[in-house]
Amino acid sequence: QKKFLTAITFAAALVAGCVSGSPPPRQSENAKGGAGKPARVRIGFSMDTLKEERWQRDKREFERRAAELGADVIVQVANGDDKVQVEQCENMLTRGVDVLVVAPHNGEVAASVVEAAHRQGVPVVSYDRLIRNSDVDLYVSFDNMRVGEMQARYLLERAPKGNYVLVEGSPSDNNARLYREGHVKVLRAAVERGDVKIVAEQWAREWLASEALRYTEDALTRTGNDVVAVVAANDGTASGVISAIESRGLTGKILVSGQDAELPAVQRVVEGKQTMTVYKPIPALARRAAEAAVALARREKVESSTTVNNGRRDVPSILLDPVVVDKGNVAETVIKDGYHKLEDVYRNVPRERWPTAQAKTAGGGN
Repeated sequence: QKKFLTAITFAAALVAGCVSGSPPPRQSENAKGGAGKPARVRIGFSMDTLKEERWQRDKREFERRAAELGADVIVQVANGDDKVQVEQCENMLTRGVDVLVVAPHNGEVAASVVEAAHRQGVPVVSYDRLIRNSDVDLYVSFDNMRVGEMQARYLLERAPKGNYVLVEGSPSDNNARLYREGHVKVLRAAVERGDVKIVAEQWAREWLASEALRYTEDALTRTGNDVVAVVAANDGTASGVISAIESRGLTGKILVSGQDAELPAVQRVVEGKQTMTVYKPIPALARRAAEAAVALARREKVESSTTVNNGRRDVPSILLDPVVVDKGNVAETVIKDGYHKLEDVYRNVPRERWPTAQAKTAGGGN
């Protein structure tokens, strides 16, 4: 784990280019500072949703780091509505934010937000999800294609032959498409050999567990329960997949992936219901994004580790590394980092199956 955290720090610091706003960001009265004092920055943070546990963490950690840097944050949540998100961003620009951070509901629609911000000289950071076909200034996220690769590879190594079901995320989310690209990349050779057959593949509208449940029930019915693995794009869809599996009395017999290391998912992992999840340390992501946003608002250079093409340009990007979590390393990852408490993770597991005393000591709290 120590090695992992060091890798994150190194990746974030690696210089593959420096970000410069296009057009140059304005410097409002908020950001001027005075008499040697650090500039006071006003950040607009546009979020798609706070429905999932992970997004609540994003908000909390972003606000915390921004406050440490002397910045004020205005948070607006669109609740999955593109029109609302665009209107909220326009409202924040009217209120005089110095930089806009956007976690878009729809990466294509959000391009208009970038245009509106740049007309006012305000830089835009694309948070976690890439804003497509735009001149966005910076993208801060995890390596999302790698997340998809990790999910598929983990299942393939444990079920190298048989019928697979792919439950992808929301088609409006660019990350969902990157996850799918990773899934297909890993499974392609096994499919071509005839070892693996993809018997169903569906996109889960708005990442809904109910959609994943329905798709999985249909696949199990059509195959007579002959499925060895379900590649679920995140923990929310995995919950729907597992509900369908449990209703057939197949708990633990079909491999199921996930992502986000949400508490219910990690509980399912240690209970043997969900095979794995992908842990993306949200505090590291949110803090790095807040640091970058403040720097852009102050006309300072931001070092990027790579670039990602969004259909219009190669966007300077900071991509952090995700980690596979399964029953064997829960204590050394999410618990050791304080992401979840040991007693919460193992709440539904008999105490004799809890980790050793040494692992418990490492657990800590949030």
